[in-house]
Amino acid sequence: MTATAVICGLGACLPQRTVTNEELAGRLDTSDDWIRTRTGIARRRMVEPGTSTGDLAVAAGAAALESAGADADFVLLATTTPDRLCPGTAPEVGYRIGLGEVPALDVSAVCSGFVYGLVLARALVTAGVCRRPLVIGAEVYTSIIDPSDRNTAVIFGDGAGAVLLREGLVSEPGAIRATDLGSDGRGSDMIAIAGGGSREPGRDGALPRDRRYFQMDGRMVYGQAVRRMTDSSRTVLEQAGWTPSAVGAFVGHQANQRILDAVADHLGVGDRCRFGNIAEVGNTAAASIPLALADTAAQGRVRPGTPTVLTAFGGGLAWGSVALNWPDVVPVQHDVEHAHTSAAS
Repeated sequence: MTATAVICGLGACLPQRTVTNEELAGRLDTSDDWIRTRTGIARRRMVEPGTSTGDLAVAAGAAALESAGADADFVLLATTTPDRLCPGTAPEVGYRIGLGEVPALDVSAVCSGFVYGLVLARALVTAGVCRRPLVIGAEVYTSIIDPSDRNTAVIFGDGAGAVLLREGLVSEPGAIRATDLGSDGRGSDMIAIAGGGSREPGRDGALPRDRRYFQMDGRMVYGQAVRRMTDSSRTVLEQAGWTPSAVGAFVGHQANQRILDAVADHLGVGDRCRFGNIAEVGNTAAASIPLALADTAAQGRVRPGTPTVLTAFGGGLAWGSVALNWPDVVPVQHDVEHAHTSAAS
């Protein structure tokens, strides 16, 4: 049997503060119906001031280790909202979790970051670089969103999810069976924060408002997301030797319910096999797929070993998909206080 990486632990962390559509409608000249119809979102979670992406990542990562009953020897942190521009957030996260001096790095692939992290983790395991990589998707997107922009402020939320992997066989529950990644830099301006990098540093506070915050061309992104995720999902289905009718669980990046439904429709995946939590937590970017996995697993909605497809699309443009057997794990959820406790210990 072929060796691969197997998901053996699953963790999550969501801020306690829930923000409903009604709360946003009052200041954004919109309505609950407008938001639900266009996005499928009813509410989202937001951090309290002073809580960082690293705090959420520590809590979710520690939860995944508790779920697995094992430690990690490599940390991959997928995020668009690192604690600082320099250095990466992953090394501090690994230290705060209590992993010591393990290798750790940030993965910057926006909403596709967690899928990229999974693919990299599998490669590290099969190459013998590490034995138990921890892949975390964590975001405080509210730190980069213009709160007065109706087009983005209603979509995004904060949160973190994580998985621990180990070496195993492709026949096992949780085993990654096939992967696909891609990018197209011609669309780099479709999803971006224009200023703040080396191209446009904005020293002395000189950046205008629209260059400081996250911007997205929603109409162009919709078409690209549907096409790229559909094609990528078909690629991993072919590699895994599965037909669309064999897929028992489809979990896409929780960006927009209409996008998710369009991709599943194109693939021929039935309604009962589509899983997600966008209505409750919004778009949490790199955290969305592991949070959806944890939520679905906590409810026991999918039998271990079920053929599963994960797919994501985000800025870059970057996209990717993974075909795996649904894991046989009990997810653990920690709140942000766990991160502060870990740091203190």
